[in-house]
Amino acid sequence: MKVKKAVIPAAGLGTRFLPATKSIPKEMLTVVDRPIIHYVVEEAVKSGIDDILIITGDGKEAIENYFDKPSKELVDALKRKGREKELERIMGISEMADIHYIRQGEPLGLGHAISRAKSHVDGEPFAVLLGDDIIDSKVPCMQQLMEVYGKYGGMVVATEEVVFQPEKYGMIVGEHLGGNVYKITDMMEKPKEPISNMAIVGRYVLKPEIFDHIGGKGHGGEIQITDALRKMISDGIYALKFEGKRYDCGNPEEWLRTNIELGKKLI
Repeated sequence: MKVKKAVIPAAGLGTRFLPATKSIPKEMLTVVDRPIIHYVVEEAVKSGIDDILIITGDGKEAIENYFDKPSKELVDALKRKGREKELERIMGISEMADIHYIRQGEPLGLGHAISRAKSHVDGEPFAVLLGDDIIDSKVPCMQQLMEVYGKYGGMVVATEEVVFQPEKYGMIVGEHLGGNVYKITDMMEKPKEPISNMAIVGRYVLKPEIFDHIGGKGHGGEIQITDALRKMISDGIYALKFEGKRYDCGNPEEWLRTNIELGKKLI
């Protein structure tokens, strides 16, 4: 079945960006000339997905406002000033995709956030794109994952090689199938000892069966999606070492580097 829906978890508190995130969602922090989450939605759309559910939390109304139609006052002001290019850009934001919203309720982890999408995906396979990860690539990262899903028929996670950082990543062990594709034989959320140098990053193609396995607190006292996936390894789960460059914009230093590097390309 074709992947037609995407879920974007964007309910995190953004504590690493305090005090700014006391009033601004971290997903709305600007990278060059648009917020982080704009890039994430754009990746889904470029991958052929236009039905998107964003999982939000308290104080995240700015995300909904951003993707809503611009105010009449702003539209009229741009028209009076002859700013047609800017008007076209902001009108296009509200037309990017069919975007829906639901609140996570409690910050109980990524697995819990994804579980809130069960009704929306309605028994279909779906994409997950984390709301603070930008991936710069010629072919959208999600499109790359969807191609692997289409070939092998199993769930797919995006991975990249990292210097072992146990506090940051879920890790996978896999059997190399050729190219950049691996069949996962084990995976673990933030292991105390390295099991490989292949880290899971913020892109997934999941089947609706995942909802039957999400539950129970894992690392950090949170409900982890990695734990649910691990229960389903025997069903066939695949990892793609994607082509492109990932920017972890949930980290202030990386967010600043993203602005510099993407700024050189976009301006």
